[in-house]
Amino acid sequence: MLEALSAMWNSPWKPLPRPAVVAWLVFYLAFLAYAFSAHGGFLFIDSANLVVHEGGHNLFGWFGPTLGLWGGTLLQWLVPFLLAAHFFCQRQVAGFVFSLFFFFENWLYTATYMADARAQALPLVTTGDPDFVEHDFHAIFTQLGVLNHDTTIAAALRVLGWCGMLGSVAWLALQARAVHKAPSLPPAVPKPAMSRTNRYPGTTGTTTPGWASNPVTTGSKNRGRMGGQGQSGQERQGADGGPSARC
Repeated sequence: MLEALSAMWNSPWKPLPRPAVVAWLVFYLAFLAYAFSAHGGFLFIDSANLVVHEGGHNLFGWFGPTLGLWGGTLLQWLVPFLLAAHFFCQRQVAGFVFSLFFFFENWLYTATYMADARAQALPLVTTGDPDFVEHDFHAIFTQLGVLNHDTTIAAALRVLGWCGMLGSVAWLALQARAVHKAPSLPPAVPKPAMSRTNRYPGTTGTTTPGWASNPVTTGSKNRGRMGGQGQSGQERQGADGGPSARC
């Protein structure tokens, strides 16, 4: 398990084309400017965050009233976090940064909700009976005994959210720079396979050389030649003065 995690951690990220990197950076910088100009107000992306938040109450409500109370914020943070983890495992830069960026953007939305715990000036939305609607963080902070510190907790969470968003964009820029600065290696040229014709001169096609195809026959031919030479020598000896080898 640890070896698999280490191999995944050290595996390279999939490269992102430079035009795509530039387009993503422009998008994130524009969104950061838009979020900064809102001064902690409601952003257009928070409409999607609200839907996930209310779904979290319904989902975690099956596990009791406490988890049901916390479930809105839990699911609201969990969805982009799990998406970021998925894209991290796939080593996809664009998907990972997008999910991580809006994971931290959710902290701005949550901070706005936290800061309203005592004032309860924000309009509340519920999927249940509107007569029993309650402010999540008024109830949570009251249970934890920190209701008087709602704005301080919200300010700290907001700062962390901004740091996370800026860090995500900075990581994207550095990652793209590192990828485009990496030295490009020349393409590997496959070594041509040596044909049997070049390996064994004098042969054509895929014909196996005679000495390799039938070594027994070749040896028999050699022994036949040697036998013939011996017989000729015996005949020559008989002709020269000895008795003939044929008798």
